[in-house]
Amino acid sequence: MPAFMQRIWGYVVATAAAVVAVVLVYLRGRSAGRADERQERNDRINEQAAIARQEVRHVEDEVARMDDDAVSDRLKSGWVRGPGQGGR
Repeated sequence: MPAFMQRIWGYVVATAAAVVAVVLVYLRGRSAGRADERQERNDRINEQAAIARQEVRHVEDEVARMDDDAVSDRLKSGWVRGPGQGGR
């Protein structure tokens, strides 16, 4: 009987080792997936920031080429609300 129990114990240990290996592979893949997603998100954020910096640079250059009156006219036309319809 002990030889039979020893053989079953060997199968139990082998099965447990296989289950642990599968769980570890799953957890490692999940962790790698999270890291990939985090990297992609950071790349998108950096790309958006680069586009924003480029736009800022473009606007600063454009404004630097204008004289004061042109800047004032541009601000009045694009940034100030026109008269409303309420008549107040």
